[in-house]
Amino acid sequence: MTNVRRVVGDAGEEAVARWYARAGFEVLARNWRVREGELDLVARRADTIVFCEVKTRRGDAYGQPFEAVTARKQARIRGLAMQWLAAAGEHADVLRFDVASVRPDGRGDWLIEMIEAAF
Repeated sequence: MTNVRRVVGDAGEEAVARWYARAGFEVLARNWRVREGELDLVARRADTIVFCEVKTRRGDAYGQPFEAVTARKQARIRGLAMQWLAAAGEHADVLRFDVASVRPDGRGDWLIEMIEAAF
């Protein structure tokens, strides 16, 4: 990933982490990596743990950001979520998989479209 893409991606993930914090969630993990892949954000509120895939784009040239979360990617995220739960010793009554689509708002901030329980 080039530096620009990394900076944009990191900024988008930071914006989404703030979104979850404002919504009353505690962010438990960011960019959790294992050999099989990476979880962008893991957050908890009460008995719900959310695994959020963050897709940040500077424009729409390659389609809407959330379109990049294919069925194959969803399956990988589910598997990674199970690994994270085991590694962290966490459990929850509800597991939720969100997708955050993040784009610049044109005024120096980010426009976040959150798809809760996306898959």
